[in-house]
Amino acid sequence: MELLHNLETGFVAALTLQNLLYCFVGCFLGTLIGVLPGLGPVATIAMLLPVTYTLPPTAALIMLAGIYYGAQYGGSTTAILINLPGESSSVVTAIDGYQMARNGRAGVALFTAGAGSFVAGCIGVLILAGFAVPLVDVAFEFGPTEYAALMTLGLVGATILSSGSLLKAIGMVIIGLLLGLVGTDTNGAPRYSFGIDELSDGIGFVAIAMGVFGVAEIIRNVEKDESRSSSVSKITSMWPTRADIGRMVPAVLRGTAIGAFFGILPGAGAAVASFSSYAMEKKISSRPEEFGHGAIEGVAGPEAANNAAAQTAFIPLLTLGLPASATMAMMLGAMTIHDIQPGPQVMASDPALFWGLIVSMWIGNLILIVLNLPMIGMWVKLLAVPYRALYPAILVFCSIGVYTVSNSDFDIYLVCLFGAVGYLFSKLNCEPAPLLLGFVLGPLMEENFRRALLLSDGDFSVFLTRPIPLVLLVITGALLASILLPAFRRTREKAFVEN
Repeated sequence: MELLHNLETGFVAALTLQNLLYCFVGCFLGTLIGVLPGLGPVATIAMLLPVTYTLPPTAALIMLAGIYYGAQYGGSTTAILINLPGESSSVVTAIDGYQMARNGRAGVALFTAGAGSFVAGCIGVLILAGFAVPLVDVAFEFGPTEYAALMTLGLVGATILSSGSLLKAIGMVIIGLLLGLVGTDTNGAPRYSFGIDELSDGIGFVAIAMGVFGVAEIIRNVEKDESRSSSVSKITSMWPTRADIGRMVPAVLRGTAIGAFFGILPGAGAAVASFSSYAMEKKISSRPEEFGHGAIEGVAGPEAANNAAAQTAFIPLLTLGLPASATMAMMLGAMTIHDIQPGPQVMASDPALFWGLIVSMWIGNLILIVLNLPMIGMWVKLLAVPYRALYPAILVFCSIGVYTVSNSDFDIYLVCLFGAVGYLFSKLNCEPAPLLLGFVLGPLMEENFRRALLLSDGDFSVFLTRPIPLVLLVITGALLASILLPAFRRTREKAFVEN
């Protein structure tokens, strides 16, 4: 009964005209940037963070959430029709989706992707709603000691489960931690500000996020080849056969379970979920030879996985205040901008915001079905827009947005600097997501670590005598020890490294 009451609160908040409008805007923008290769949800949310200053908190978070899970839908359209994934989590979809399109089954592939995404998204929202209250009750037992251990687990998990080189991921986390130290410490002493007054309050979240993700992404994509062509001249029937449905439904359910699990893990996210789902479908299939040549399970499973992961990624953020991915770190930044303390306090202090955001995801999934399937032709035509005309306009928009946050041209210089740094990272094949997680979690971990030691009179054993920190640190130690196992390294390279 309590869950039904909470969902009723969410529907009342989400069904206001203003919140419905921003839910539609977020889903529309998410689909747009999902279709356009190069601009991912992290970069787009980073660019739009300044805009959220003028919006009510609930509307702002609903819009940004819509961008995130909307991108998972849109990315599959170009992956299937022109073999050009608009989003990293749609890379796997292109393997069999494009082959289905070449075989004259583009409509069936698009229907499979849309239906799988919708079912997984709805189930993901139910999982989020069901787990929210129990986890919040647990989170209320957390003090500084527990949160310090939780942040440590989050950083280690984000490092080990991130894509690419493990050594580079560790380096990026350390850089993020160091950038988070810039400013003034809790005792009022300046740190690493080098006498620059503008750095006395630290590096702005918007500046570093927009630079490393937004501007760097633009620079990287400007130098890419713009040739985009489709082998599909006309989309005929979109309805799958009975045999297709028999193969599609189990794959969607398995993909949803995999995505729900990986969405919660720090550093994993939608891309890892889709890769893992594809690997499982191919391994358990009685017709593995069809994979890579148009297997419908190769579309249904990954699409369900990445959308389920997009929903359940909000569980640790909303209940524990722990961002599990770079996108969730952006959402945490947006909450901080609106003076919202992420964690269990949100449900108690502002239930309309908490449950309104959750319910809006279900409404957003309905909106995305309408946006994606009937309007496929429009989305594909957008690919004709020259990128060299699109990106300068985005850069101007970013500059205006950054300046309006603090009315300081120094922030624009920082964005340019971090844009160049982010571009250098991409050339070195360094994934920037661990950097942002280190930047966000580092100061929180330090603050709670200090408080824990102050409350225990400097006794470090408090982390081992309390049950919750002990369990969290044991899990952290197990993750660190797993690096030494050859089997784990081989599995990580196969499932997590996107090539």
